[in-house]
Amino acid sequence: MSPDLLDWTAGAERLVFEACGGCGRVRYFRRPFCPACGSQAVEARIASGRGTVYAATTVVRAPSAELRAFAPYGIALVDAAEGFRFMAHAADGLRIGDPVATAFRTFGSRLVPFCQPAGDP
Repeated sequence: MSPDLLDWTAGAERLVFEACGGCGRVRYFRRPFCPACGSQAVEARIASGRGTVYAATTVVRAPSAELRAFAPYGIALVDAAEGFRFMAHAADGLRIGDPVATAFRTFGSRLVPFCQPAGDP
């Protein structure tokens, strides 16, 4: 994979999604073929990070000892402007329907997407 198409899971500050050259569908989790039409004409693209909150919640009980110090923290499902849905950490007070922009923050020992109200630094 080209280094310019690495995403946050590899330490790069970007969201990368995939678009099918056969049927045009987009998806967040990349695969070597399109699960909708079977085409191998798939292309990785860098997302803008803009979107709308689909759902939001607050994690009160962290899933590991390493993350307990951060609780409570927000998590959101975001409908990206490009047409896929992704999960990210979220700023306090985000509500369903809020427009957001994605930044990246260190959380524990990892880099994670962090959504905040669109227009915030």
